[in-house]
Amino acid sequence: MMKKNKHTSLGLTDDDVLAMYRTMLLTRKIDERMLLLNRSGQIPFLVSGKGQEAAQIGAAFALDTKVDYVAPYYRDMAVVLHFGMTTKELMLLAFAKEEDPNSAGRQMPGHYGQKKNNIITGSSPVSTQVPHAVGFALASRIKQDPFVTLVTLGDGSTNQGDFHEGLNFAGVHQLPVITFVQNNKFAISVPFEKQVASENIAVRASSYGMPGIIVDGNDPLDVYQAVKKARERAINDEGPTLIEAVTERLSAHSSDDNDQLYRTVEELKEAHANDCLVTFANYLEEVGLLNETIKADLQNEIMNEVNEATTYAEKASYADVRTITDYVYEV
Repeated sequence: MMKKNKHTSLGLTDDDVLAMYRTMLLTRKIDERMLLLNRSGQIPFLVSGKGQEAAQIGAAFALDTKVDYVAPYYRDMAVVLHFGMTTKELMLLAFAKEEDPNSAGRQMPGHYGQKKNNIITGSSPVSTQVPHAVGFALASRIKQDPFVTLVTLGDGSTNQGDFHEGLNFAGVHQLPVITFVQNNKFAISVPFEKQVASENIAVRASSYGMPGIIVDGNDPLDVYQAVKKARERAINDEGPTLIEAVTERLSAHSSDDNDQLYRTVEELKEAHANDCLVTFANYLEEVGLLNETIKADLQNEIMNEVNEATTYAEKASYADVRTITDYVYEV
């Protein structure tokens, strides 16, 4: 339960937490629009982050976007928005248009990468971003350049070899990397207790010589506090940290999945009762920063932004078909 004025005790201003809420709400509205576009046949695919916005913005807000790097996974829309991607750019990615800054329309939605905003390009196989992030952390050490790399992934991805190899290397060399696991309790359709043998994911950290922390992923302030502390450790050359943010997946795994086949009505109701967008809005109302008028104005502002971005992306050009073999190499 969030306490009154909790954010001020963490060094966050009123404007800070309102900015966090705005990004969470914007993320949700983009997500919902993309699902409608998918269902109408206008975009091919969506991996929704609905329900995980608090974990994402809490983690991203604790970093220095001007110097730190992030290696996101496919649900991390709030992370990349905070790091500087725009609603228009996300829509261009979804529509696979030539102006898409991630891959010029060559990648699926959710595959982020933008050099100017320190967003490390991701690949489709899950968990491959972990060794990539550890490599960036090693570069920080070699170049004596004080930045931190945050890598995010889901609970199912922690069962892949890349996760363990990356954490082991980071632990051996005590590198400035934060591994941020968003545990939404499902690996596609497989519940947590059937995919992970340990009692939680954070406990695995001790095997790799780093602290493991569990936080409430539905509370952006709890997440912010944990990641901020982990960043301070990394910058002070105290090594890596593994953080497990326990959160909720309020949607199916992807637009091609039907979670009603493996989740009961009661389970879905319980998840929606923990909707981070609602609980954080309640906190902001309790501390006098949010009311119905402000919420309505913010909603209108965001919907205008989403509508403009959608219209722009719909009308934007696809890449010239003659460029299809560009950047493709034969060995």
